[in-house]
Amino acid sequence: MAEFTFHHGGVSVPSLDEAIAWYGHVLGFAEEKRFYIPPARAQAAMIRKGSLRIELFEPEDGNPLPEGRSHPPSDIRTHGNKHVAFRVESLDAFIAEMAEKDVDVPFVVREEFGKGCFIRDCAGNLIEFVEEPEA
Repeated sequence: MAEFTFHHGGVSVPSLDEAIAWYGHVLGFAEEKRFYIPPARAQAAMIRKGSLRIELFEPEDGNPLPEGRSHPPSDIRTHGNKHVAFRVESLDAFIAEMAEKDVDVPFVVREEFGKGCFIRDCAGNLIEFVEEPEA
């Protein structure tokens, strides 16, 4: 089987500039490059934090995120890609930092199988953060 590693996740947003600013301020990502994708009629940017990358798309004729897609328990009922998840050292410290930055944290999980939370970006897209003990 071919070997591969993760390269990036993609997120569609209504405003590329607003999303780049939000991901920079809230999560520490920086713009790596901007480009236009003619077949999609979309402005795009790759943002990066260390080895992590997110590709942002601003399509010319984009549609808003459907209501059910902005809440994790509802979102899983719609087939398709759901979210990207990142590991944090301390869930409580991360949630406190998000509160300081006035970020919407719509869902927190503290179960035997694990701890994590979801935040919404400036367009309502879900991003998961999990606290996973070192093995």
